[in-house]
Amino acid sequence: MSACVPTRTDEPPREPSKAQRTRRGRSHEPPTGPTRFRISGADLSASIAVFLIALPLSLGIALATGAPLQAGLVAAAVGGIVVGRFGGAPLQVSGPAAGLTVVTADLIQQYGWRVTCAITVLAGFAQLGLAALRVARSALAVSPAIVHGMLAGIGVTIALAQLHIVLGGTPQSSAIANVRALPAQLAALQPAAITVSALTVAVLLAWPRIPGAAGRIVRKIPGALAAVAAATTLAVLAGLHLPRVDLPSWSSHALPGMPQGPALGLLAAVLTITLVGSVESLLSAVAVDKLIGGRKDQDIRIPRADLDRELAGQGAANVVSGALGGLPITGVAVRSSANVSAGAVSRNSTMLHGLWIVLAAVLLVPVLDLIPLAALAALVMVVGVQMVNITHMRTVRRNREVLVYAVTLASVVLTGVLEGVIIGVAVAVAVALHRLTRTRITEEEHDGVHRVQVRGQLTFLAVPRLSRALSLVPVGAQCVVELDGSFMDHAAYEALHDWQSSHVGQGGTVEFTGRAGGRISEPASETHGCCRPWTPWRNHHCEDRVQGPTTHQLADGLSSFQRDTAPLVRDELARLEREGQRPSQLFLTCSDSRLVTSMITASGPGDLFTVRNMGNLVPLPGAKNGDDSVAAAIEYAVDVLQVGSITICGHSGCGAMEALLTTPPGGTQTPWKRWLRHGRPSLERMRSRHRSWARISGRLPTDALEQLCLTNVVQQLDHLRAHESVARRLAEGTLELHGMYFHGGEAQAYLLARSDDHTFDAVFTRVAPASSALVKAHV
Repeated sequence: MSACVPTRTDEPPREPSKAQRTRRGRSHEPPTGPTRFRISGADLSASIAVFLIALPLSLGIALATGAPLQAGLVAAAVGGIVVGRFGGAPLQVSGPAAGLTVVTADLIQQYGWRVTCAITVLAGFAQLGLAALRVARSALAVSPAIVHGMLAGIGVTIALAQLHIVLGGTPQSSAIANVRALPAQLAALQPAAITVSALTVAVLLAWPRIPGAAGRIVRKIPGALAAVAAATTLAVLAGLHLPRVDLPSWSSHALPGMPQGPALGLLAAVLTITLVGSVESLLSAVAVDKLIGGRKDQDIRIPRADLDRELAGQGAANVVSGALGGLPITGVAVRSSANVSAGAVSRNSTMLHGLWIVLAAVLLVPVLDLIPLAALAALVMVVGVQMVNITHMRTVRRNREVLVYAVTLASVVLTGVLEGVIIGVAVAVAVALHRLTRTRITEEEHDGVHRVQVRGQLTFLAVPRLSRALSLVPVGAQCVVELDGSFMDHAAYEALHDWQSSHVGQGGTVEFTGRAGGRISEPASETHGCCRPWTPWRNHHCEDRVQGPTTHQLADGLSSFQRDTAPLVRDELARLEREGQRPSQLFLTCSDSRLVTSMITASGPGDLFTVRNMGNLVPLPGAKNGDDSVAAAIEYAVDVLQVGSITICGHSGCGAMEALLTTPPGGTQTPWKRWLRHGRPSLERMRSRHRSWARISGRLPTDALEQLCLTNVVQQLDHLRAHESVARRLAEGTLELHGMYFHGGEAQAYLLARSDDHTFDAVFTRVAPASSALVKAHV
């Protein structure tokens, strides 16, 4: 059920076409043109779910900061209404967040509540200024290890402070003071507070784990609400004497005062609120985009987050919240995730949740006054503990940034958020410089061959050591230079090139290899004009070169092959010419020029029988406007070449899949449109609610295009099984089918999971580098 209020328009509204809706959903801008304000049933139900989570959390965060409890409700309401209306991430929910709890608590203790509200207002204006400069995406350049370390440090600080309230005491002014006071607090336990807190924690942790049908029903109630409600019920029925929520009259609500204190201190406070709040909000907006891309209701197109607009919305909300006596506001991942999971389809759900907060603050005061403070403290303590995320630790460890994470975490706990982040940034820069300059260069001689080994990046800082090692190679000797690094700057190249020219000129030989021993061809000559010898391999065009009628880019490539590659493969090609081809695999993939089959499969001449077409499609046998060339290649590979496996390989950013999403059926039937007919079953499969969605390495696809690229691989494998020769070999057990997806932006291959009965799960798993030999065998 929905309520519709038409807006004034200069012309009658027209329903956009399906293609227009698709293009609009992929845009960063909201739809333009005549629209109608609509509150859908999905937004209404989602707003209620988010409200039930936000209400206890807002009170708990206000308690943790030492602010008036009403300040949490003000911030939650303003975050929902103001950011919901003006922000750039439609489904992100904003409000008081645990990430700013420590900062706000320090400011309240140092300056008082009224000055803290003024600081929040100034931070909001700073965010508006940053949004006007369009620097929002710069916040994403911060190392994830620093962000995760900051959040973990805040979580530890929150947990230590709230533990004292859970035990029936009062938190101290710092994390260190809380640790020192803990033994005394344990010696003076309050049984009533511990009982209420223990029940809150138990319900909160057990709620998502209730099994069976009963669990599915009760989980419709948020765990935070259930935990606080259970604790409140126990406290009321048992008559426990505990400090409870005390919401004073709104007429006595404290508003901001003029900032008082040292100018540098106030400036640092504004800067801290601005940076921490902005980074947390923008990272949360990016995470919400990923969650939206993983939903199945792709018929509803939700614009991707406009980060500069989102930053402006956060700034406006902080101005309003501070002016009304509320806590600082950021985007909140927990509430945003709940909003997306509940099926919200527009920003109306966020705005409605803010409205429900306002109504609760006015109408439910007697109910809220029953909540024990210990229950709210236990709730926030669990949130703080969960901020020390094990998954984040594993990611940081995998990327060798444990030092940055640990230093940031410890610095935030010991010194404060801003100081901790600055220290973390300094350590991250130092680690990056250390890795860049840590180059190991050795020279050794074995059986008359001198080998110079370079481990690490070759920059100008390593040139003296490189030159010293090269000078140890005797004149006229045979030398192999083994380079194991992903970067070489101009100075290092010049040093290598000059020494090579001198050494070869004096009768010596020089061969450059990678770590595995594979020969690296010499760089192109400097006579190529704009193509400098140190230019990385990429699809570049030399505009300064004058090409005659018989020379062009392809001819240059052929010349390079004849000079560098042909001598290495001539014997193998001659053998294949004599013995004929004996590939073990048929590899069917897209014609896309960015997909280099031999490179991603580490295959060579004679390894693969390859078929390429737009969209890696396999037309069904006997299909109208079919393509016998694909069927002929399949039949030849299976019956004549007797291949043992067939792989269908899709890839990211496929133009054919893009055309399927955006090109409406009908119209003039060009060869291109007739060919796309063979991909229509993939589109229908993706949109079907009776089939599970494809997942990629434990996550859902980022958008509809990636979803279709993955689904197309699964669908074309079904088409492949419909070919008579393939079905026969599968029945005999002499043929295997494989699905593969290559993500170009990540340079990462994914393999489709296969079960023993030749059915495929729609799950693509990442191929690890250590499994390279296995990949070559099974691709």
